[in-house]
Amino acid sequence: MDDHGMSRRQLVRAAMKAPYLEREEEHDLAVQWKEQNDSEALHRLTSAHMRLVISIASRFRHFGLSMSDMIQEGHVGLLEAASRFDPEREVRFSTYATWWIRASIQDYILRNWSIVRGGTSSAQKALFFNLRRLRARLTAGEAEPDRNLYDQIAQTIGVSRDDVALMDARLSGPDLSLNAPLVETDGSSADRQDFIADNRPLPDEIVGDDIDRERRVIWLNDALHALNDRELRIVRERRLTEDGATLESLGQQLGISKERVRQIETRALEKLKHELIKQNQDHSAFV
Repeated sequence: MDDHGMSRRQLVRAAMKAPYLEREEEHDLAVQWKEQNDSEALHRLTSAHMRLVISIASRFRHFGLSMSDMIQEGHVGLLEAASRFDPEREVRFSTYATWWIRASIQDYILRNWSIVRGGTSSAQKALFFNLRRLRARLTAGEAEPDRNLYDQIAQTIGVSRDDVALMDARLSGPDLSLNAPLVETDGSSADRQDFIADNRPLPDEIVGDDIDRERRVIWLNDALHALNDRELRIVRERRLTEDGATLESLGQQLGISKERVRQIETRALEKLKHELIKQNQDHSAFV
């Protein structure tokens, strides 16, 4: 038997041997710890409630994590409860400690169940820990789940339908290693990470493109001064707007034929090209 198994058995045996506390004795121990910082009183108070820790931890065993680790995390929650408990309130310590024990175990599960960090909001936590139960309850006795199942669960917990679908996908399968080998049809093999390369430009390439774009705008604005008013209007309407005007519509606006508009446009573009090359001979490749 491994060390974890022995440790868990020892924890359970020790918890079972710890005596139950009567309400008055529990109150006295809590007062001694709170007012006198009596460590022996704290030990007796928490030892008597390790049964509660083990019981709560066992409810989460289907997540596949170590029971010993969950019990240890629950014990941390138990100690936190002891440090915050007000013995003057008419509440049993076990009632108060249950929330802290459960919260501590749930936080541990959220941190360790998957390498992909899940949502940390109260709604997301509720979705994570209740999805399986709600899904089973809503589909009980049905051969096929209702197609509106996600909508029902989303309404019950108070999250979006997309959140339910994403969490269901996460809970439906284990994490996959990026180093897991994949066998190609030709018999060769590769890792999963070989197929998730980012094909987007590198940061230095993006910055370089932005600088070049700004330069082109400056050069073009300077070159446009070489055109007369009619040439400038035609180039702007035809080439520098998102929805370029047609030759026919421009001809009607200017009172000339569309063929004449085409000729003026061609001449204006030649003048622009000549001006750009003349002003930026070292950068003619940008034209």
